[in-house]
Amino acid sequence: MAYVVTENCIKCKYQDCVEVCPVDCFYEGENFLVINPDECIDCGVCEPECPAEAIFPDSDDKAADWAQLNRDYSSQWPNITRKGEAPADADDWKNKSGKTELLSPNPGKGTA
Repeated sequence: MAYVVTENCIKCKYQDCVEVCPVDCFYEGENFLVINPDECIDCGVCEPECPAEAIFPDSDDKAADWAQLNRDYSSQWPNITRKGEAPADADDWKNKSGKTELLSPNPGKGTA
């Protein structure tokens, strides 16, 4: 089992989850984060840290439509190992639904 980042992260990208991840399994897109399911150890420490409540176990129905997207983008985007700045308007996007079409396929900057 692994954890999955879902729609609530789009345009929020707070990154609190990155800071607590013991295995650095987060990958950064321009306006979204994903978890590499092959690296996630299912510890669950990221889930309660997400201010946008965007992280769910892959066994949760809310994660079903997002699991493959996390897998795909984690192989394309750079790894992020340290918390960066959330977008200036992140709080404006928090708790908004219907953001799927706003997901950018572009990679973020990542951290080494």
